[in-house]
Amino acid sequence: MSIEISRNTADSVINKALSKGGDFAEIFCENTIRNNISMVNGAVDKTASGLDYGAGIRVFNGENAVYVYTNDMTEKGLMETAERAAEAVNGQKQAECGKFGEVSYENRNKIKIMPSERKNTEKRDILREASQAAFDYSDKMMQTRASYLDSSQEVLIINSEGLWAEDKRVRSRFTIEAVAGNGTEKQSGRLSPGGSEGFELFDRIDVKALARQSAETAVTMLGAKECPSGKMTVVIDNGFGGVIFHEACGHSLEATAVAKNASVFAGKLGQKIASDVVTAIDDGTIPNGWGTLNVDDEGTPTKRNILIENGILKSYMIDKLNGRRMGMPSTGSSRRESYKYAPTSRMTNTFIAAGKSSVKEIIENTEFGLYAKQMGGGSVEPATGVFNFAVLEGYIIRNGRICEPVRGATLIGKGSEVLLNIDMVGDNLMRAQGMCGSISGSIPADVGQPMIRVQNMTVGGRGL
Repeated sequence: MSIEISRNTADSVINKALSKGGDFAEIFCENTIRNNISMVNGAVDKTASGLDYGAGIRVFNGENAVYVYTNDMTEKGLMETAERAAEAVNGQKQAECGKFGEVSYENRNKIKIMPSERKNTEKRDILREASQAAFDYSDKMMQTRASYLDSSQEVLIINSEGLWAEDKRVRSRFTIEAVAGNGTEKQSGRLSPGGSEGFELFDRIDVKALARQSAETAVTMLGAKECPSGKMTVVIDNGFGGVIFHEACGHSLEATAVAKNASVFAGKLGQKIASDVVTAIDDGTIPNGWGTLNVDDEGTPTKRNILIENGILKSYMIDKLNGRRMGMPSTGSSRRESYKYAPTSRMTNTFIAAGKSSVKEIIENTEFGLYAKQMGGGSVEPATGVFNFAVLEGYIIRNGRICEPVRGATLIGKGSEVLLNIDMVGDNLMRAQGMCGSISGSIPADVGQPMIRVQNMTVGGRGL
């Protein structure tokens, strides 16, 4: 099933959407196929495939918007949907559809092997290999969960300004979770690499090594003591450690929050909001990045947006509608889960840039503190940036050395304060993959950072 809309049909639908007073109209068409295989202990637990096929029509009238969607992609279905959107505006006609011109862009996500070219048996074999590698690591292993995911999304975006943008987005992801136990307790380790790439992902990653790494985390934490609580220096490792910046600061830099003045960073462009060693970037152009797009979900080519430079707030992530409200242009940051959601400003690949300190220097210059090697999930209050995140794998630092493992640690703080308390940034930048939820649904997003050191951070724990 492919997206087939003639330019005459698109023109008619756009003009129908504008007929009752809108000053801008947009059609977002989607055809997405998803495949998922999951295993428990090396045995298939679930195999699933899904299809999203439909279109959403959005109409602006000044700073207000109406959004209506349908899975009826016939001309009749689209015209009826456009009429419903127009009726919700209910004013005097003020705009016509412009002449269509195709958006040109560089394809940053080149695919070598389409996932559909590989049989499910091959995908299952990879999961079994990973599961066995985890079990082989230790006799303390109790359970493994492994999964494979691929998706292929075709989009067509058309608007009344004459934009005609097409894109094909392919993503693949592998997840391994290892659970260790000793009869009285359980601990787990989890890794989940992926990218905007095809089956060549498995030429890039070593699933057995990732499984052993996950098992090692689980076994290490099984024997760990409870983490002490209190204010202390915290060293957060690279990769998924960037989830704190993503959740506690990144969402507050999206125009979704800024335009409503619901962000601690609203009105602070050009001001110092972080320490001098902090530069943060949202880059939707990284080749084959998990959150990379050629064009965003409004058809605007993605960009490398420097959000914070040497502690100074330089930019927000802005979509078309919130850009109107803020009097600022789009930064190619508009995203949505599917045609069932209106788009808004969202992150793509967001990370703290590499600094000048080595890992050795950061650890050796820390007299006492917590080394958060691997972060888990948490909660954030978007309006304030107040967060609470679990540490999946942690260690105590004493006299410049990483010492005993500790478990049960949580990092508690406020994003705007943490940014100012970062005093060392490592040179080992790494990104990790996650799914980000917001008002426009759940989307793939990279988080990342090098190792960072935060002074005076609140650590929750039950140890002494």
